[in-house]
Amino acid sequence: MDATVRVTLLVRRAARASFGLVLTCALAAFVVLRGGAAAVGPELVTLGCLWLLLVAKRLRSKLRLTGDAPFLLDFELGALLSVGLDAVLLRLDGTLSGRFSPAIYVLIALVASYGRPVPGLFVVGWIVVLDALIRYKALGEPNYEALATQAAFACAFALLNLVLLRAEVARVRITARARIEDELLRLRDDARSYRLLGAGEARGEKAEEQNTEERLTRSSVDEIHQSVHYALDLLRHCLDLYTAVLLWRTNSGTHLRISELSTASDDVRDAPFSIGDGVLAAVLTKKEAVLLENLGPSYIVPYYVGGCPVRALAAIPVVDDGIVRGVLALDRIDNRPFSSHEHDLAAQAAHYCLRAIQNERIFVQLERAKVEQGKLYRAAQALGAALSEKDVVEAGVRAAREIASFDLAAVTTWDEATRMHQVCAAKSEELAIEQLVGQRFAHNTGLVSMVVTNRFPLPYKGEFDRTHQVVLTKRLAWPNIPSLLVLPLLHHGRPLGTLILGAKRRHAFGDTVRPTLEVLASHLAVSLSNARMVHKLETMATTDGMTGLFNKRSMLEQAKAKMSAALRFRRQLSVLVCDIDFFKSVNDTYGHDVGDVVIKGLSEILKRQKRATDIVARFGGEEFVVVCEQTDLAGARLLGERIRDELEKTVFQTPNGPLKVTCSVGIATFPEAGVTWDNLFKAADDALYASKRGGRNRVSAWQPLAPRIKAG
Repeated sequence: MDATVRVTLLVRRAARASFGLVLTCALAAFVVLRGGAAAVGPELVTLGCLWLLLVAKRLRSKLRLTGDAPFLLDFELGALLSVGLDAVLLRLDGTLSGRFSPAIYVLIALVASYGRPVPGLFVVGWIVVLDALIRYKALGEPNYEALATQAAFACAFALLNLVLLRAEVARVRITARARIEDELLRLRDDARSYRLLGAGEARGEKAEEQNTEERLTRSSVDEIHQSVHYALDLLRHCLDLYTAVLLWRTNSGTHLRISELSTASDDVRDAPFSIGDGVLAAVLTKKEAVLLENLGPSYIVPYYVGGCPVRALAAIPVVDDGIVRGVLALDRIDNRPFSSHEHDLAAQAAHYCLRAIQNERIFVQLERAKVEQGKLYRAAQALGAALSEKDVVEAGVRAAREIASFDLAAVTTWDEATRMHQVCAAKSEELAIEQLVGQRFAHNTGLVSMVVTNRFPLPYKGEFDRTHQVVLTKRLAWPNIPSLLVLPLLHHGRPLGTLILGAKRRHAFGDTVRPTLEVLASHLAVSLSNARMVHKLETMATTDGMTGLFNKRSMLEQAKAKMSAALRFRRQLSVLVCDIDFFKSVNDTYGHDVGDVVIKGLSEILKRQKRATDIVARFGGEEFVVVCEQTDLAGARLLGERIRDELEKTVFQTPNGPLKVTCSVGIATFPEAGVTWDNLFKAADDALYASKRGGRNRVSAWQPLAPRIKAG
């Protein structure tokens, strides 16, 4: 962008931003210069309308904001209000010390309450300065002591409001936060006591997942309470009860707590009480219903405060999986015993309450299963789209991070033939483990080796003890973290490696995430096997099986691409064609096995001599091709001589004694020898035959044919 345009845009932006402040200063100057002497007329009405317009615009901008207002907006709004208030005071009282002068403190309190601290302090400074200018310039009151006193009181009032307001806001926030935390703690305790949550759930999860879990838990707990309260209220009114209450064991199992109740009493005890207290202890001990009558004040009914207010009581155990989880207690004030029919109704109500809890438990499990299936579905899609081992590993780690929260991840591969492990990936944002990538270690007694051998995740419960456990090998140090999970990557029962996850918080890999991670590891193993198969197929399609060099088809594709680049960017390019001399006699004399050894020997020489950007291919039989980018004739000849010289010095050991062979090399350079691949390769092939005709074991470059001279 042109500098003049940038300056113009900057000036326009600055003018637009400061437009309101300039008008505010102009209005303030009018009030200071004219004071209350200006008569009501078109001029004053116009300025009043302008003031109202500016205030309305700033208020609308402030109300539209979802976060904190910009500094300039808060300051302009406060300054405009102070100008308007001073103008009104001057019109009403003719002075700033009249009947309505305390209104200035109302404005200061408003600014301190609803504005941010820094803009509020600047507005208070503006109010003090504007007050001083009006008193000195418009009213002729040059009493500096009075001005200083007025300014001190204004600043003190603003600071006092600011401090007290912020302190009260902070207190309210702390109280509200504590109330919310208590409510969440009570919600989680209820959920665990109903077995909607495991002992370690809802800790250390991502914020979004934790919010989803809390909403699901709250919904289920509320549904349980509504269902149970309906049953209890119905019992109380139908059986003429004083109290109907469902007492439930806390998560620790040592106390009972009121889960839900319907009562006419004001003396119900809300705090948990020991399961051995009072007349309910027999229900928990015998796992049978207890029907009592003729109760007196000396009896202890633990859910009442003080003496026993009832005369008859029925307590029904709520048994879940053979364990008494709660007690349904019904009581009456009058000494009327519970009949067998009422006992049956109470037992059915207890069963209904238990079914309500069990139904919600199943609902929560189904919802969690749906969420986990969604994660696994997305993971399967990502793993299915990955074709290389690197992409598969990255997709697997991303999918694992969606399932569990961890601080490091690593993947190892297992080679059954060599019985060696290798770390192929290691990632962590805080822990230094990237240096482990590429490290190989033998099969040992470490966790990774044990997981590969036993095909079972380790360590037990995901707890890692560095003093007694080794992850990879003693030679390769592992970060000291409390949580670790090593998962086997199994494909058709065959171990391919392991997925290692670690976390700095304890109990990171509990029973809620472990099964899902095991399923993910199975998907990862399948995708890893597929990626290896794809790589193997690509290798077979593009390379020569004997030498590992490019095959003819792959070489032709890459050579034509390099020719196009050379033609486009006017680069030099050379082609070398190498052929082993008298190779047929080697096969006839020593056998094809020795001939294969010779071919592999020349291929290894070509691999050592080539550059990273060169293409080396086995063109067929004993013939090899080298394509060299940005290489002139001299460079190509130097490479050809190195190849020829090294092969000549190589001695191959055979059953019939040592064997030495030589090769012939032909060279052609673009564009002198041709501007198409076919022409360039034909020129190099012609140069090769020139080397053959010239005695072999030599390097020949393509030469243009000498023009024929016609006879005169």
